[in-house]
Amino acid sequence: QVQLVESGGRSVQAGGSLRLSCAASGRTFSGYAMAWFRQAPGKEREFVAATWWSSGNTGYAGSVQGRFTISKDSAKNTVYLQMNSLKAEDTAVYYCAAGRVIYLRSNDYAYWGQGTQVTVSS
Repeated sequence: QVQLVESGGRSVQAGGSLRLSCAASGRTFSGYAMAWFRQAPGKEREFVAATWWSSGNTGYAGSVQGRFTISKDSAKNTVYLQMNSLKAEDTAVYYCAAGRVIYLRSNDYAYWGQGTQVTVSS
């Protein structure tokens, strides 16, 4: 049974940095993509960033390109999201996702974590 557990969310001032972690367990993730999505109050869930487990190739939403970095530690089965130059509009619940998808930006991820709250105050 696949489990994804996010951590690292908290309140931070605009311009600050945070690193989110997603601990994955329950299977080997070779051939999988690992992604971060977010959902702000009153808004739909949106893609943030993703990486292919095997190749390490990445993709980002335009709104976070150059500020956020997704990475993974295969030995720890953990995916990270380093968030720099945070803005108030980055405030959301951030979700980790895993799945065999065709495109990194797909919504068809099979497994989801419970989410972690990030609040950026201006």
